[in-house]
Amino acid sequence: MKKILIVEDHADIRKLLKMTLEFDDFEIHEASTGDAGLALCREICPDIVLLDIMMPGTLNGLEVCRQIKADHATRFTKVVLLTARVQASDKEAGLAAGADDSLMKPFSTLQVLETIYRMEAGACASRPPCR
Repeated sequence: MKKILIVEDHADIRKLLKMTLEFDDFEIHEASTGDAGLALCREICPDIVLLDIMMPGTLNGLEVCRQIKADHATRFTKVVLLTARVQASDKEAGLAAGADDSLMKPFSTLQVLETIYRMEAGACASRPPCR
């Protein structure tokens, strides 16, 4: 069973993502801040993180992504950024932070599932164990 971590400060978006993903064979975890998301990521070592860029607290999504990719234990975790920012420079910042993909808000549930399945079919299937 693949683990997915949703890190999003808006409860309604977390709920939509969870409802979309719980119909498949995923173990779903949630966090509402970057700090909590990073801590949970290190604890559960998910296969995929759906990560909002703009969040309250000390860590925004880009910094969380950087830390996930810099940590030896979580560096193979796939990170999909969720963002309302549509500028090319925002996408470049996400890639520079190590993100594997991004979804622009508002996104459809179909886009979410397609992105997850693409990530799952890729490196998730062959990544080394976290710990």
